[in-house]
Amino acid sequence: MAFLSSKVFAVFITFLAFYGAQRIYLRFRRFWLNPVLLSIVSLIVFLKATGLPYQTYFEGGRIISFFLGPSVVALGVPLYLQLEEIRKRGRAIGVSMAVASVVGVLSAAGTAALLGASDAVIFSMAPKSVTTPIAMGISEKIGGIPSLTAAIVIATGVLGAVIGPGVLRLCRIRSRVAFGLAMGAASHGIGTARAVEEGEVEGASGGLAICLNGIATAVVTPVLVKLLLMLVRP
Repeated sequence: MAFLSSKVFAVFITFLAFYGAQRIYLRFRRFWLNPVLLSIVSLIVFLKATGLPYQTYFEGGRIISFFLGPSVVALGVPLYLQLEEIRKRGRAIGVSMAVASVVGVLSAAGTAALLGASDAVIFSMAPKSVTTPIAMGISEKIGGIPSLTAAIVIATGVLGAVIGPGVLRLCRIRSRVAFGLAMGAASHGIGTARAVEEGEVEGASGGLAICLNGIATAVVTPVLVKLLLMLVRP
């Protein structure tokens, strides 16, 4: 069973889990069968069943994690292809992303503060709506726990991808740009991957939201968290 601890096997089992989850999703098209969610659950079951420590598995998983940054950069391709469509709505997009960054921080950090969470947990939850590399960087700078932030970001992305489209349709959001912006701003890369399924405009808007929301959140988070703690804990 020594092969279980090899990096190659970790990469293989991760891709196998995602491939299988994606096939299931494409077959049944149920929102709760999101490929990322199914992959996470199946990998957890596998690690528990085999007794393989997560740290050992992640030695190989780290290879896949390396490509997270380049994959975010690759979102610039659909953004470029839909540049003219997005340019027409430049002012509206800028304002909505500014609001999204503030709401994203306060909705998480504010709830945690009101429930009596420690400062470290509050700081860790604040950047939950931006992509993992940016969120972990923000968390580290303001005194949070980067590993906890990563877990919260992934949970946010999966939840947004699963229920986001339904919520937006319930709210009668018909604009393709608005759909993509909402998915990207609320649930970063995982939400944007779901937006891509709806169309190129939605995917490009989601990629733009990841970039703009990430920048805005990095700027406003330290100030908002300090103000929040002053109000909640005078």
